[in-house]
Amino acid sequence: MSDGEREERIPLMQRVLDNPFLLLFLGVTIPAVLYLMWGLIEITQIPVAD
Repeated sequence: MSDGEREERIPLMQRVLDNPFLLLFLGVTIPAVLYLMWGLIEITQIPVAD
């Protein structure tokens, strides 16, 4: 094969950014996980009522 015919590998980040369903999944999942963790941390910091 000549250099012009050789298939070039697509970088990982380009493949991620070209996939709209993966971006949608990440855009919903990451904030949901962060808010869940934030809520759990806030709940653990509530003082116990005597």
